[in-house]
Amino acid sequence: MWPIDREYTAATFEAGRGVIWDWGHRTYVMGIVNATQDSFSGDGIAGELDKAVALAKSFEASGVDIIDVGGASSRPGADPTPVSVEKSRVVRVIEAINAEVGLPISVDTTWTAVAEAALDAGASVVNDISGFQLDPDLSCLVADRGVGAVLMHNQRGLEHHDVIDDITSGFITSLSVCDSAGVDPARLILDPGFGFGWSVSQNLEILRRLPELVHLKFPLLIGTSKKSSIGTVLGSRVGERLFGTAATVAHAICAGIDVVRIHDGSEMRDVVTMSDAIVRQRGSIG
Repeated sequence: MWPIDREYTAATFEAGRGVIWDWGHRTYVMGIVNATQDSFSGDGIAGELDKAVALAKSFEASGVDIIDVGGASSRPGADPTPVSVEKSRVVRVIEAINAEVGLPISVDTTWTAVAEAALDAGASVVNDISGFQLDPDLSCLVADRGVGAVLMHNQRGLEHHDVIDDITSGFITSLSVCDSAGVDPARLILDPGFGFGWSVSQNLEILRRLPELVHLKFPLLIGTSKKSSIGTVLGSRVGERLFGTAATVAHAICAGIDVVRIHDGSEMRDVVTMSDAIVRQRGSIG
């Protein structure tokens, strides 16, 4: 059951462009724009600005709340992307989207140089899959700019103990970095890192045990969309994981998740709206 008595470190979150998210009343949706050539989901649009803008517009039309732009693939085994290349990719895409779409934009990066250029181009949230642990200077940039940040726990290369204990330990380290840099806790969202260093069974366990992270009192984000664990369970290719993704999104909302990161805007917007109507008693119900 959704934790209706849930407490948050802060009641609201400044997403950018004058948009304020009010935690606990509905689930927010982050739409993915991959400015890469080697995205695991096969939807990379590196260098194709028209396609990036069209995708962002479709997200806006379907009711998505924020656009997440990334310029480096984080799939297992992906070749490292030079920082200069990543920066060039995201800046062009963010500038193009910012000019034609009214939604806030987040930048998916682990590097200060990329994030700084992205913020200058119009982004207002930093989404770091290393939780500020790969490039700690990124926390200082976030503090100085007063922008929001998503801190993900990344289990890759780490020893496994208990999934929730491991995730919590990672969060504590990231939050310590934030505290040292002077990042406002009200500007933080935590992501348990579904698909990053976990087996299929561990990913499913994370979903089952999401309510155990609520005590941290930070808003929670999760990105399950089209990931390989869904493909393994269903025996499906990337393009055939829409309903599997829908199941994970609906479950995550019931388990207390506040933001879902997705590829399919209109479809997942319906899943979110229906799930919110059930667990948060929100919606146009006669």
